[in-house]
Amino acid sequence: MFGGPPPQLSAAELKAQEQEASLTVQRSLVAAVLLYLSPFAISAVKQLI
Repeated sequence: MFGGPPPQLSAAELKAQEQEASLTVQRSLVAAVLLYLSPFAISAVKQLI
């Protein structure tokens, strides 16, 4: 609308963005699993002490 469409990305830029997105998803999944398991880990440590 204002100034036309953005310029097309090069193949290298597109690949870099895809890798960054994939890494972000992987990190999010790891964080979710760690948050899910943290109460069990805290409970286990409390039982050892």
